[in-house]
Amino acid sequence: MKLFISGREKTFEKLSLLKKNDHKIWFHVASLGEFEQAIPIIEAVKNNYQEYKIIVTFFSPSGYEIRKNSNLADLVCYLPFDTKANMKRFVEIVHPEVAIIVKYEFWPNLLRQLKKESIPTILVSGIFRENQFFFNPIGKWMRKSLTAFHHFFVQDLSSKSLLESIKFNNISITGDTRFDRVSKILEQDNSLPFISEFKNNQYTIVAGSTWREDEELLAHYINNSQGEKFIIAPHTVDSKSIHKLKASLKKETILYSEKEGKNLSEYTVFIIDTIGLLTKIYSYADAAYVGGAFGTGLHNILEPATFGIPIVIGPEYSKFKEALDLVELNGCISINNQLTFSSIFRRLKNDIYFRNETGKINDIYIKKNKGATAQIMQYINTQLSL
Repeated sequence: MKLFISGREKTFEKLSLLKKNDHKIWFHVASLGEFEQAIPIIEAVKNNYQEYKIIVTFFSPSGYEIRKNSNLADLVCYLPFDTKANMKRFVEIVHPEVAIIVKYEFWPNLLRQLKKESIPTILVSGIFRENQFFFNPIGKWMRKSLTAFHHFFVQDLSSKSLLESIKFNNISITGDTRFDRVSKILEQDNSLPFISEFKNNQYTIVAGSTWREDEELLAHYINNSQGEKFIIAPHTVDSKSIHKLKASLKKETILYSEKEGKNLSEYTVFIIDTIGLLTKIYSYADAAYVGGAFGTGLHNILEPATFGIPIVIGPEYSKFKEALDLVELNGCISINNQLTFSSIFRRLKNDIYFRNETGKINDIYIKKNKGATAQIMQYINTQLSL
């Protein structure tokens, strides 16, 4: 909360660095996940419009603190609080040629000011649900704010239908730009020599972005396992949490921070007590567990999916379209207790055909859903050529 408030105190100071005559394109994201959705479009804009300055605003400190020094943007700051005075000042300073809002950030005063200034505004990777205020009989004042959008690029037919039900027709179903983002992972160098040394050509499970509930299931399974290795990349990497996790494990365990000078092949469990490595680590997995679906919020399953490996998650994933899709397609398997957790991971280890076929489903899903960025860029190109 302190970061949430204090960070915004510097927003207008940072914006003062912009010049009135600069050509600008502005992206707004809620947090880290939405920034990942913005990246393919930001990269395309940078390639095609090098004379434009790119501004990125965040709502959440968790996203801003990680990406505040991103070299993808010319300026990164918090979005001011949504008051009339703040948003009038913000839009007048930034005044982008195109405003791009990612997924679901709908601030009434901001949208009202964008419309007043006639700034082309689009929503990308948008997703709408029936329980949102727009679709409530008393939500008329919020529906009015949506008229600021010149175009909605949404993820699915359901979102399009909901918008049409409240008389919007400026809509395209383009899917999620994260598919374009993760598909490029395969083009980068994903090698990590220390992970190769640890894996030592053995069957390996990678558990990413785990929370306490996930780690309790993992610890029980690991302590009763034989002939397999485990890499755990917890969501929280503070010393207390890491050492509590390590203490729960009966197998030979090494931390990333302790790896120097050690023969990593001798260990069964590798705990990654740092950030920024998980994507590459997934490339070494034979199967993956992705944490967060026991209540805190499911983390990114598209990254492991792009490597064509089976994915296991917890029971609460209904707000994540990709999880709903992949569970239905049987590329992602949802478990809800220790029994189902242990049962599915034993099967993935012992049934190679099942493991390979499950992974193939995820590979096909990623490839099938690419292409949102190109469609969105066609629209941006049109706006910038006017």
